Amino acid sequence: MRSVDKLRVSVTDRCNLRCMYCMPETGIALKPKNEILSFREIERAVRITARRGVTKVRLTGGEPLVRKGIERLIEALSSIEEINDLALTTNGILLKETARPLKQAGLDRVTISMDTLDPEKYRFITKRPGLEKVLSGIEAARNAGLEPVKINVVALRGINDDEAVAFAAWAAENDLEARFIELMPISRQPAACREAPGSPVLSDELKQAIEEKMGKLDPLVTSKSSPARVYALPRGSGKIGFISPISKPFCAGCTRLRLTADGKLRPCLASPEEIDLKGPMRSGAGDRTLLEIVDRAIEAKSHISGAMHFDRGNRTMCEIGG
Repeated sequence: MRSVDKLRVSVTDRCNLRCMYCMPETGIALKPKNEILSFREIERAVRITARRGVTKVRLTGGEPLVRKGIERLIEALSSIEEINDLALTTNGILLKETARPLKQAGLDRVTISMDTLDPEKYRFITKRPGLEKVLSGIEAARNAGLEPVKINVVALRGINDDEAVAFAAWAAENDLEARFIELMPISRQPAACREAPGSPVLSDELKQAIEEKMGKLDPLVTSKSSPARVYALPRGSGKIGFISPISKPFCAGCTRLRLTADGKLRPCLASPEEIDLKGPMRSGAGDRTLLEIVDRAIEAKSHISGAMHFDRGNRTMCEIGG
């Protein structure tokens, strides 16, 4: 059976942005609050998975910072002895006000999704204004000690693919790690023309553009289970990373489970397979039964060798947790 040491927990399906590749501009049919896992249920789920080897937990959404009282959840999770890395992925809109309380509650670090350095492009991609708030949130996170701060950039053809060099220079100047992510195709949607606006941009294309302007990128040693290939930038102390699910799939080394906001364990982001954890939990299942459910999810993951079709089923990306 494959070992698992990471758990991504979606704490909400709600979001204050409408990123074009994640949530429809009109929003989605949100789950009723009673269908969303409570903080106590999330804590129990983490404790159960920790008994099967999970040591790293990442909170996601939707946008996790719109979940009221999330500091209480972070405080509870940070007290679990087996968990040695507690992180959060956010769009950064609310981070300026929450960075210090999050750190005080026990959060270790943050990753911020920010696909452009241009305010007008930001509004186009997210359907909302707010780039200045995100930049202020990054500064607040650093001041609070939520480091290392990583920036996730989904590369979109004809929209932000011309910003690779600008992001690399910005990361070097500000001692940050900017990571370009290949947009994952979804089998339920018609395949887009490779050159169509908004279509995926492969990592090697971006890497070449950066090296042509800044010089050769030197690879850094990373964990075998990390999906990112990370490089030192020739100037400054920043880093650049590439997450390449299309051109360089990393399924074989993945050690990650996902827990959706409504309590389903997903062995793989790109597979529609889900195993219900919330139902048994609310029906009074004991730890032994819940451990067996986690074992089923890990066993299912062991049989996944690739994600060629990226079929997320009937869920939007914001419902899965990314």
